[in-house]
Amino acid sequence: MRRVRLGAVVGACAVICAACGNSADEPATTSAAPIPAAVAAPDPLAGPAITDSTVLQSAMIPLESLPPGYTVIPDPVRDLGLDPAPGYDDPDRSGTDPQRCADVLAPISQQFADAAASAEVRYSGPDFSSIDEDAASYTGRGAADAFAAVQAAFADCGSFTGTDADGIDISYTLEGRDGDVTAGDASVTARLKIESGGFTLVSDVVVAVVDSTVVQVVATDQDGVDDATLSALAQAAVDGIRGVSLGA
Repeated sequence: MRRVRLGAVVGACAVICAACGNSADEPATTSAAPIPAAVAAPDPLAGPAITDSTVLQSAMIPLESLPPGYTVIPDPVRDLGLDPAPGYDDPDRSGTDPQRCADVLAPISQQFADAAASAEVRYSGPDFSSIDEDAASYTGRGAADAFAAVQAAFADCGSFTGTDADGIDISYTLEGRDGDVTAGDASVTARLKIESGGFTLVSDVVVAVVDSTVVQVVATDQDGVDDATLSALAQAAVDGIRGVSLGA
């Protein structure tokens, strides 16, 4: 299923607005940290591609590694065995301006094609929080190219706008993160603020290269997560991929 993660985050933001009657005060203005400088993947890459999506799926962060209160958001076809609904494989119909910025936080395999294997898992938590992980593995130098493509989307999309499926206006601000979160063989971090109707959700993201796999971890809540939490999630993601790469 082609799921655009922005759509899920925007949906949560819309629910907050509806629950509070769109009556919140305007959020305080803060200075944005610059988009992180580009980081190159190792050359050569540290290990081979994972070519089986089932194996890569087994490397995703398990529910028991997360704090209490999180639950799996199942894929209705892959996880529940249901027949695909009409439009199951269609692109998300919400829009961004510029359209290029729809790639921000989208699964790596969607941002850069020809993955040898891909996987994703999504968890919902309390107070509109969520934790999402996805990964894509590539043969040759594909992981390096995918890592560069993700960073190009970050660089192009410091500020953009859009609408959700119901036509509600959304504004997005992508910025760097203060702090020191690193993971894998090479990594970048960023923070995406999603604002609608005076309410804000914050998604903190780590994108890392692990051997010939690119993994993305996104933690979302109303305030953003701290470095310790983001580092722990990123390390769990890296360890999972290293484990299946080594046949653990």
